[in-house]
Amino acid sequence: MNQGSVQGSGGAVALPVPTSVVGLTAEFTDPLWRISVSLNPVEVELLRTEPLRRLHFVAHGGASTISTLQSYSRLEHTLGVLALVAHFRPQDELLRVAALVHDIGHLPLSHTFEGVAGLDHHAIGLQSLRTDPIHPLIEQHGIRTEAVITALDGQPPSPLTNRTGLLNLDHLDSFVRSGRAAGRLDTDPALILSRLDLKDSAVSADHETAASLVDLICAEARLHTSWDSVGPASVVRRLACQLLDNTTLTPARLARMTDPQLWSAFDSCAVTRAESAKIRYELHRLNVTAGHAPANPSDWGFALRKIYNSAPMVEGQRLEASAPELAAQLDALRSLSTDFRVWWS
Repeated sequence: MNQGSVQGSGGAVALPVPTSVVGLTAEFTDPLWRISVSLNPVEVELLRTEPLRRLHFVAHGGASTISTLQSYSRLEHTLGVLALVAHFRPQDELLRVAALVHDIGHLPLSHTFEGVAGLDHHAIGLQSLRTDPIHPLIEQHGIRTEAVITALDGQPPSPLTNRTGLLNLDHLDSFVRSGRAAGRLDTDPALILSRLDLKDSAVSADHETAASLVDLICAEARLHTSWDSVGPASVVRRLACQLLDNTTLTPARLARMTDPQLWSAFDSCAVTRAESAKIRYELHRLNVTAGHAPANPSDWGFALRKIYNSAPMVEGQRLEASAPELAAQLDALRSLSTDFRVWWS
């Protein structure tokens, strides 16, 4: 259909734009990579399910959306990963479905609440895949749920996920999309894409492009260990624990909230209301120091669970052999502090 108005019996009909995320057009065009994806019927139906729609109201950047412009949604990232899979493996329907559902287990504010009350977005995602509405939907299209789960498990490695320490398409989209949001992306993503290939299910590039990707990976690690990420994440994590301790909210219900629902719950609870307002409107009063400083009654500890540093290959070879100086840059990320003390001034 043309992206204009079509004259019908009731007048001009408004048509959806190419970046519509509800499957109303035959193609979805990802605005970052500028890849047009011809949507399969199963993909259209998945985009209209509650688990996928919910991701449109979960910030990919987590709590750093409070302090930065990392405000794009987990669904935007999901569709970016679908676009990359469709670019490299257009006929792999199983991998395309896996790309669409790979993040459905994420908690509100993405990774911020991992581990709270034992919550694990991977386990939640697998449970969601095995239940309504995802399980019957993909099965009726001839796609086995367990095959999708295997594709997401990373064993054997796939272009979507792997446990080899090499860059996959999921992390590729995260690093480049975050770089665009932070204004540190100095190369056209479409140009980056033209210089990429898949080698043994990992992203491979020429040396110049690999260097640009390593810069983005290092910048992302510095974001995760910055005041802008650590401070807000530590506060909202504490608030979530207080909600669970002082209300009837269950961990299972918390896990399925959207970001707006979470903020509404914070504002509705007498125990969390004041600090919920403070983290949004007086964020400049928050202090963060790295390391294990002596605790005092007014501060609290916060620890990052991991730093993402998956490496691209260069011309099909690992960085250690093909570009040791780039490997050294990623290895230096190990020195970043993952333990912090936080307090209000």
